[in-house]
Amino acid sequence: MNKSRLNWIMLFLGTIAIITTTLRWNGWLELPHYIPVILRWLAIGSGFAVCYQRKSLTVWILVFMAAGIELGIDLPEFSLKLKVLSDIFLRLIKTIIAPLIFATLVVGIAGHSNLKQVGRMGLKAIIYFEVVTTIALFIGLAAINISKAGIGSSLEAKANQVEKAEKLLGQKNEHDVILDIFPENIAKSIADNQVLQIVVFSILFGIGLALLKDKDKKASVLRFTEGLSEVMFNFTNIVMYFAPLAVCGAIAYSVANMGLGVLMDLIKLVMTLYAALIAFILLVLVPIGLIVKLPFKRFIEAITEPVSIAFATASSEAALPKAMENLEEMGIPRKVVAFVLPTGYSFNLDGTTLYLSLASVFVAQVCGVDLTIGQQIQMCLILMLTSKGVAGVRGASFLILVSTVASLGLDPHKAFAILAIDAIMDMGRTTVNVIGNCLATYVVAKWENEI
Repeated sequence: MNKSRLNWIMLFLGTIAIITTTLRWNGWLELPHYIPVILRWLAIGSGFAVCYQRKSLTVWILVFMAAGIELGIDLPEFSLKLKVLSDIFLRLIKTIIAPLIFATLVVGIAGHSNLKQVGRMGLKAIIYFEVVTTIALFIGLAAINISKAGIGSSLEAKANQVEKAEKLLGQKNEHDVILDIFPENIAKSIADNQVLQIVVFSILFGIGLALLKDKDKKASVLRFTEGLSEVMFNFTNIVMYFAPLAVCGAIAYSVANMGLGVLMDLIKLVMTLYAALIAFILLVLVPIGLIVKLPFKRFIEAITEPVSIAFATASSEAALPKAMENLEEMGIPRKVVAFVLPTGYSFNLDGTTLYLSLASVFVAQVCGVDLTIGQQIQMCLILMLTSKGVAGVRGASFLILVSTVASLGLDPHKAFAILAIDAIMDMGRTTVNVIGNCLATYVVAKWENEI
């Protein structure tokens, strides 16, 4: 059967499955429960046939994502055990990140660029990051003030949510944003997955190598790092074969663990967040792309795979190696990609900063507190500082949310209920983080006339 006919069959079955499922869930059509299930699995089965013919990682990920949603609905107990698939994938990705960043940055600094350019790129990147994330904060504020999703809500955290929140809070460590940029021990930074500290170490190592007078020693280290970077990109390609299974496991676990009932309780908050994220892309990222004359078609092709991985696993780290590889293939020099993209993981969290301002006002609305414009601006100033440099901290977004809410004199326990749908919100904000960082990499490369 040709590809076109298979695509139409998959589209037809998928449409029928969605329509019958929606009609049955709303009570508008009397059907045995197994008929929509059979239709959904037939659509997924035709998707697997398309995968076999297309040999595209993006198509495989999307089809396995659909299979994960279906497993989470039909077999919730079994799906809870599938989290191990995404955990294995994330562990493999974490083994790639440190050597890949180290090798690409050292080669970029010592082998191809001058030291003045490194400083210039850093300054431009930081200015860009600060401006864009500040805009994201205010878009989040505007969205929640328009939707008023928390007003009239009697939201209370359940026992398991309180337990999870207290466990996260128990891991909270006081951190100095400036101090935490610099590595104390590079092995510890790698073990803790502190991307920014790995970047700083790699930059200093690259500068040290660039200043080395002995050309033979310099050339031997460069040959090693160039070989290491090529090996790590090949390593990435091997690990990516496991990505569809990891996506399936991550989605199945999230659906089974969250449950559709919990989503319905907080659907207004979820819809507000996703509407704000879409608005940020359309009103901020797209105009920036137009200003720098971004080739949108090539850019979308380059980020489709890393974005789909980021959405399904809710992990920016999972998308980093593939994003670096694809952006380099798009024509952005390795030295720019290796410097800007990992740095953005700590300083350019567009989706996360938008979520934090939105969620903070949501909690205030749930508490019945009407924050003044001045208080909301004060909150944004707090978030501008606290949201930087903590990307490697587990549960960082929740910890920042709780501390921000507490600084405004609100009950932080009201934020605990948000944990029930944190997974589905994390998918959206992580996706925007990855898109924003990929665009930032192109922008800095354009400013440096490196395209």
